[in-house]
Amino acid sequence: MKTPIIIKNSKIPKALSFVIDVYAITIWPFVFIRDEGNQVTVNHESIHIKQQEELYVLPFYILYVYEWLKNLANGMNKRDAYFEISFEREAYKNHKDFSYLEKRERMAWKNYRGNNEIV
Repeated sequence: MKTPIIIKNSKIPKALSFVIDVYAITIWPFVFIRDEGNQVTVNHESIHIKQQEELYVLPFYILYVYEWLKNLANGMNKRDAYFEISFEREAYKNHKDFSYLEKRERMAWKNYRGNNEIV
């Protein structure tokens, strides 16, 4: 995987904080961070870069929004619905493992779908 293009001190995360408070966001191939960021954040967002690449970008966003809306429809609040998205579950579970992307199986996010108590 190529290193994502990191944009530090970006105003984009704040501008996109109408749903939940966004500190960093990945919009392939860029990672926008509110401040200087840190290694954990970059690793978390790099996991999203990999997810987006293996789904050829657009289907990632469609599935991401679909899961979030499904979670809302199931009675979750906006924040909980976000944390239950399979892509986020994978990223949060592994963002402190800085070798994760080297050993990650293709489409690993599928292992985080549904009510699996992984995170």
